[in-house]
Formats: sequence, C-alpha cells, structure tokens
Amino acid sequence: MAQNPDTVSYLTRKEATEIDELLMGPLGFGVDQLMELAGLSVATAIAEVYGASKYSRVLTICGPGNNGGDGLVAARHLHHFGYRSAVCYPKRTPKPLYGGLATQLESLSVPFLSEEDLPAELSGHFDIIVDAIFGFSFKGAPRSPFESLIQRLVSLKKFDKTQKASAIVVSIDIPSGWHVEEGDITGDGIKPDMLVSLTAPKLCAKKFVGQHHFLGGRFVPPIVVDKFKLQLPSYSGTSMCALIEKPPQIEIQAPRENYLSTDFLEEKVEVDPFDQLQKWIHHAVAAGVKDPNLVALSTAGRGGKLSSRMVQLLSVDNNGFLWFTSYENQKGRDLSENPHASILFYWDMLKRQVRVEGSVEKLSDEESEQYFHKNPREIRIRSIASEQSIVVPGRQVLHQQYEELKDYFDRSFSFIPKPTNWGGYRLKPEFFEFWQGEESRVHLKLRYFAKKVDERITWTVDQLTA
Repeated sequence: MAQNPDTVSYLTRKEATEIDELLMGPLGFGVDQLMELAGLSVATAIAEVYGASKYSRVLTICGPGNNGGDGLVAARHLHHFGYRSAVCYPKRTPKPLYGGLATQLESLSVPFLSEEDLPAELSGHFDIIVDAIFGFSFKGAPRSPFESLIQRLVSLKKFDKTQKASAIVVSIDIPSGWHVEEGDITGDGIKPDMLVSLTAPKLCAKKFVGQHHFLGGRFVPPIVVDKFKLQLPSYSGTSMCALIEKPPQIEIQAPRENYLSTDFLEEKVEVDPFDQLQKWIHHAVAAGVKDPNLVALSTAGRGGKLSSRMVQLLSVDNNGFLWFTSYENQKGRDLSENPHASILFYWDMLKRQVRVEGSVEKLSDEESEQYFHKNPREIRIRSIASEQSIVVPGRQVLHQQYEELKDYFDRSFSFIPKPTNWGGYRLKPEFFEFWQGEESRVHLKLRYFAKKVDERITWTVDQLTA
C-alpha cells in the first residue's frame, strides 16, 4: 500500500539545506549528479501516472536555480520516454552546468519558448506543465517574469463551465511560491495535481491536496538517513520514485477517464507477479479507489457447482492472500470439499482487474487466534453473534443477539473468545492474470504461471491481447 504520511519525515528549510551541504561536501556528490538523479526521478514519476500515449505534450517551465536545472534534466528524460517536450527558460543561468543542460535539449530539437511565445491558453496546447521554477532555497516574493508565469499556473486550476479539463500541473519538490514550511499561506498559490518531493518531503508537502505525491530520493545514503533520523518510503524494483500517500481530498468535479498510465510496456512489467500486484494496488490507492483489497472470491464444492461473493482481504504478501470467515458457511463448506479458489480484484476507474487462482489452506488455530484478537472489540462480538448462512426469523434477531452479547461482555469484562467455527484461509497462488482495459478496445493481459524448480517457485509470464 501507499506509504502512510504520518510515518514519513518532513524537512524544514534548515534541515534540507544541511542535507544538501552534507551530500555535496563530505559525501562527494556533485550538484550535476544530484540534478541528474532528481530530474530522472521526476520524469519517472510523471511516466508512472500520465502515460505518453494520452498525455504527450509537456511544457517544463524552468527557473534560474537548481530547481530549474532539475526541470531541464526532467525535460530531457521525458523526451527520451516518448513525450513531446518543450521548455520555457526565460532567465538562463550563465554557468557551464546549466548551459550544458540547455545544449543537450537543443541537440534533441526540444523547442525553447520565451514567455511571449507561450500560447494564451496553455491547456489547449499542453497536457502536462512541469513547475520547475523555485525550490526550497528560494526566499522573498517572485519577480518578473516568474510572477506572471506562476499566476498562469494558478489560473489553470480555476475551472469555468466552458472548460472540459485543465492541463496537469506537476511541481518539483515545492510548488513555486509556496512557503517551505507553511505551504500556500494565502490560499491563492499553485495547486498541482502531482508533487514530486526530492531527497525527503518538505514540511509544506503536508498541505498538498493533489492526486499524486511521489518521492524521488533513492540516492540518499544511510549515513544521512541515520543522522537526520529520516523515515522514508521503500522503492519498488528498480523504480526511481516512491508513492508516499494518497491525500484525503479527492477532486471529483472534473473526473478523468484514466488516472494512471494505461501503458503495459514489457520493460515496465515486473518479473514477480506479487511485485506487479503491489504496484497496481499502489496505483489504486493513489487514484482514490475505495477498498482496493475488496475481491470476488469464487469457490466450488465436490460437485463443481460454483458460488461467488465479495470478501475483504486482510493481507497480501508473498505467502499468499489471507481472509477470515466462518468455516460453516457456503465458502467454508466448499473449501472443505475442494480446497481451490479464485479471487478477482476489479478497479473500475483504472480499467484494471487481476485474477488469481490457486490452492487454499486453513490457517492454524494459533494464527487465527492472533488475528481474531487484533480485530476491534465490536467485530469480535459480532463474529460470535452472527452465525453465517443460517435461517433467522428476521434482522432484529441478529441485532438483539449482538446487543445481548455486548451487554454481557461490557458488564463482566470477560475475555472475548474466538468462535471455534471461525478462522482464516490463505490462497497460495499458482496463476495470475492482469487485465488492462484500453480505449481502443484492444485490451491487454499479462499471465503468470507458477513453476517449481529445486523446491523454489519461479514464474513465467506471457503477454497477450484480451
């Protein structure tokens, strides 16, 4: 799942400055090296969410400092990722490093636009605008020409009834014009759709309410993590960016058909299906999917008659898929006769589904006991009160049983025992199928098949159209 924001470290301006000085001093990093890593992280985060097939036109607006340099690097990588990249760099910094970055882009025929060359309606000409104007070291009020450029980014998010959608705004490290620690103080600042924090999020990132918050900081050495007691998210596979959180506020006035990239490129496919599934679950969380761990569970008894129902998975990891239920209901009876099942994840807003098939095993009484007592008190009482799949005279009987049991345990302070007919099941996958819907109706599938080699499970993967 996405990293809980309460467990991530946020930096003040002073701390961020000290970390930069440590990286570029005793630890031997050059500013050009950090700029390259930062720009690559930003481009990777954009490609992770906004695929080039749908959001191809990108304008990067660069300021005169390091944040602008990060933007120049990001623009180059986006070009190589297949985007149609353009740059607005109104005040070029007269240093060889920045001149070299601009020359690299010019050699790729990436156009540089002056402020005067920018179209009046940015959203009609660009799908994504990267805000690389000011970083955490900037102080004071923005001056010309950046003040007017920031205002143009602000105006993008002021929807009117004639606008279908605005261009996506991606801010690097800090939305330009925000206070490093206090955020958008006046409430009239840039409101980006995506924020890509660098090294570690700055305090203002707590005020970010856009759709996607990523961290680009895989270069941070352990000595820095230990010295500043940083809590940072883990990075999946070879990714240069990590999803930090899905902010609690979701913009629903102007929904988009695709929240995340629909690209199903071979180089982006994980070798291990569990890693691929975790990536998609992260995407579902980031897109605001409610209950992304809700699945359709299908079972069949000895006679082969199928039945399906929705269940909430308690955990998903390399050991399998875990849920809890009564042993005496339909699925419990099916699994006692035929210990095999299929589960199906479906995330409509992402046009994605994942089907998993495998054998099912009961958890030990000890494991089920541990999980039972992790549940809230009300759920434990309800597990005793509700005997699943039996006929009752009416709903009021269940409510009465629950209230009587609750009253009993309230008065007696008794230990709430796990029902003997309640426990956990674990599906051990043998097959995964990932399905990605496409607007073209040429849907794509990935299929993973388990194979046992020297007592170890390995996976083969096939890619096909649906």
